[in-house]
Amino acid sequence: MTPPPASPTDRWTLAAFRLGAIDVLPFVPGLAGFAMAYGTVAARKGMTLFETLLMSGTIFAGVVQMVVLDSWPEVLTAGAIAGIVALTALVNARYIMIGATLRPLLGGQQPAKAYPTLFFLVEPPWLMSLRYYSNGGRDPAYLLGGGVAMYVVWVTTAIPGYLAGAAVGNPKQFGIDLLVPAFFVAMMVSLWRGPRRSWGLIVGAVVAALTEYVFGGLWYLIVGAVAGCIAGVLNDD
Repeated sequence: MTPPPASPTDRWTLAAFRLGAIDVLPFVPGLAGFAMAYGTVAARKGMTLFETLLMSGTIFAGVVQMVVLDSWPEVLTAGAIAGIVALTALVNARYIMIGATLRPLLGGQQPAKAYPTLFFLVEPPWLMSLRYYSNGGRDPAYLLGGGVAMYVVWVTTAIPGYLAGAAVGNPKQFGIDLLVPAFFVAMMVSLWRGPRRSWGLIVGAVVAALTEYVFGGLWYLIVGAVAGCIAGVLNDD
């Protein structure tokens, strides 16, 4: 459904908030599975349920939470803490570019509304907001609604994953590690507009895969994102 453009007087409406929450529902099953996998890993790392939910509630960054937990040291030294901070900044650097794409939707809005909305910024509501804006939607509450819906699902569905942590054993033996790439591939479908207009997506994916294969580690996140952005700019009509 194509939303009508919002006038300056009816922005941040409950209707747009509700629409944003509804439009991200197809992503909920994948996100719930991912959150349960996070809860399982957190339990096996010795975290309490409170600590597990506190991390989800205050950080709200699924990929970085999994990466940090995977490399969590037995002893938290000053060097280990600095490494965790650097790792978090590296993995989440993609949000600098993601946030920049939301300037048309959030630009000119009151900081007291725009900045809290960005706390809930994750990929599904971001992608849906780009489509919403391209279809004429101008109400920033759409982005907020999708983000809040994702936040609630992410925090709450970590609980059953945590409780099942001891029984599951290694999550990878059940293929839970495949949820992340499948999740992002599903999100890209809504942005696909043919090979020529999706050149940035293609280049970013290929470069990220090659970087991970050659170098390993987490550099593929940054290198793939930068390569995709450059390709998109060079191919801009």
